[in-house]
Amino acid sequence: MLSFAPPIADPVFYMAAIPAVLIMGISKGGIGGGLGILTVPILTLVVPPLQAAAIMLPILCIMDLFGVRAYWGRFDRVNMRIILPAAFLGLAIAWATADITKPEDIRLILGVISVVFALDYWLGFGKNRATASPNAAKGWFWGTISGFTSFIAHAGGPPISVYLLPQRLDQRIFVGTTIFFFTALNYAKIVPYIFLGQFDGRNLATSALLALLAPVGIWIGVWLVARIDRQLFYRIAYMLVLLVGSKLLWDGIAARF
Repeated sequence: MLSFAPPIADPVFYMAAIPAVLIMGISKGGIGGGLGILTVPILTLVVPPLQAAAIMLPILCIMDLFGVRAYWGRFDRVNMRIILPAAFLGLAIAWATADITKPEDIRLILGVISVVFALDYWLGFGKNRATASPNAAKGWFWGTISGFTSFIAHAGGPPISVYLLPQRLDQRIFVGTTIFFFTALNYAKIVPYIFLGQFDGRNLATSALLALLAPVGIWIGVWLVARIDRQLFYRIAYMLVLLVGSKLLWDGIAARF
């Protein structure tokens, strides 16, 4: 049973946590491209990885509600019918293998996927390709990976971006699809996290305090999406995938030395 505990009091923690939560809010509000997965690496500068994930999950769930309200009804139903069941499968696999999965392995895999995907775009290899369409095989593959990595480190953004970005959806439909997708996935993670003992009174109190920043970050993200044209939006998205992927790749390699 959870017992009451005060939130973390270390000011150094909040020097990392406040920017991390705002970055996640901006990502949830629309400027995605995997930007939100920077939050757990930022928090791991001041707390252990599992504690960082536990603190962030309740905040993510609150942010998701703001995002759903902002993008209500704006999502691609065909894609959702493919990627959401796949993500639940990935979540179940991650839960079953939680004791043997190392976070640094996840970072390395995600880093390679993200960097290769982004470089393919920026170096022009995929410039002349036709716009992709929803595809069950690809959707199940990337959706399962997204569910798995989301469970381990709230890092499901890059895999689902690999699947959705080539479809060149309207930016609001793209954002809405990812918001509804991760809302369902994040709420599904609550029970497994409880069973794995990732919640305690102090972490939840810290989450509640930081959650006050949720609407601020969401509002900034929504405001930016409404004022950025389609081409610029996708350039930013791919650039963020590259930056985040490079960070994950570096962390995954560094953890081995």
